[in-house]
Amino acid sequence: MAARELTTDGRARVLADGNEIPLIGLGVWQVPDGPECEDAVRWALELGYRHVDTAQAYRNEASVGRAVRDSGVPRDEVFITTKFYPRRRRDPAEEAERSLERLGVEQVDLYIVHWPEGGAAWPWEGMQRALERGYTRSIGVSNYSVEQVDAVLALGGAPPVVNQVQFSPFEFRRALLEGCEQRAVALEAYSPLGTGRHLRDRRVAEIAERLGRTPAQVLIRWCLERGLIVLPKSTHRERIEQNGAVFDFELSRDDMATLDALDTTRGTEHARERTWW
Repeated sequence: MAARELTTDGRARVLADGNEIPLIGLGVWQVPDGPECEDAVRWALELGYRHVDTAQAYRNEASVGRAVRDSGVPRDEVFITTKFYPRRRRDPAEEAERSLERLGVEQVDLYIVHWPEGGAAWPWEGMQRALERGYTRSIGVSNYSVEQVDAVLALGGAPPVVNQVQFSPFEFRRALLEGCEQRAVALEAYSPLGTGRHLRDRRVAEIAERLGRTPAQVLIRWCLERGLIVLPKSTHRERIEQNGAVFDFELSRDDMATLDALDTTRGTEHARERTWW
């Protein structure tokens, strides 16, 4: 497996294109555009987060942009991700430009294909144009299997440096993780808490109680120890703070084995068991 290069403080990863991505990011899926989204992003930045993940499909890019501007944190210190919405079959480069207008920024740090609807490879030429035009510093994909990542790589040119997928101890897609690492594609974990479902698991709770941590912290820490970038979502300040406080403890080998055994995917190389597209 390819080595994962981290920054000296251990809180960011160096991507294959040389850009750095913070290991913890705030996800804003299903957070309505407006005060709720702005508050969540502003709180996260106040609490030390430097990575926010949005998407064209979320329809809250404008709120993310306002919160970043109002936070007082310099733009070059905040890693912003947005995602191309493939359903309309529009040009990814032109859609990136519209995202920049909504966000109120000159460039995003990462622009990714949200899912492989209509085929894995068709958006990639437009994604590369977005990169060439300076609309984004890095490009990647989301919800792609190893086979679909290979279809993009076969096109040549700038490769994807990230694949954002559903990942947690319960969705431990070991073959997907290994396959992407072998191809110098970093995996990002969305829904690491299972939209709250995984927090109620007895085995997760037992580890959390013994360590004096929250179940969410245990699940997020597992992702970090598996080499993932992780995107927990919350709109509550206290939970946003707790979710980011995961760099001062480690899980034991036994704890990792217990969590690994929760997997329900049989270590698949696929990003989804069922697709919505």
